[in-house]
Amino acid sequence: MYVILLAMVAAFLALRLYSVLGKKTGHEQPLVKPAEGAPVRPVARTVDVPSEVRESAPRAIDSGAEAGLRAIVAADPSFDVAAFVEGAKGAYRMIMEAFWAGDRETLQWLVEDEVRSEFFAAIDAREAAGETLDNRLVSIERAQISEASVAGRTARITVRFDADIAAVTRDKDGAVIAGSLTDAVETHDAWTFQRTLKSDDPNWKLADTDEA
Repeated sequence: MYVILLAMVAAFLALRLYSVLGKKTGHEQPLVKPAEGAPVRPVARTVDVPSEVRESAPRAIDSGAEAGLRAIVAADPSFDVAAFVEGAKGAYRMIMEAFWAGDRETLQWLVEDEVRSEFFAAIDAREAAGETLDNRLVSIERAQISEASVAGRTARITVRFDADIAAVTRDKDGAVIAGSLTDAVETHDAWTFQRTLKSDDPNWKLADTDEA
């Protein structure tokens, strides 16, 4: 009997709430638009967008390169900055590993003539001395576009690479004569990549190297 009485009370309260909240009386206040009154305050949620947006990684473009990149995009609308940076990081690794291994064939299509000549000369000198490099690219900490330009149909983009490299030089007998594989060395390079826009070759090639 007690349970039935509680159920009847609950039903009565539900009907009363409906009579007050579920019907329009003709005296309701219109909703205030944000432009007409106080700003709307959203209900806080624990899983919504964070109140403070933070960059998860260093910015990929230096402010001094923005005008040049806009010129490149104007000349070639298919150019994508994010894809270029990822490609540049891949090229950095491939070129370094090819140089360390003395892989002239890979360097042949990744770098322009002047850089290729410098790399080949260094490989020749190393081989003449009977030395080999046992190097390893541990990580690329940052790849940032620092300069960009267009001259005619030639686009040039300079990327600063901050990387950790474990470097060892061995003699002809395999003995270590310099470096260590257990201690990575911080390196800072500025590599300039070049491409002829609207050409059949979509690849950017390394045209210049320098220390950053």
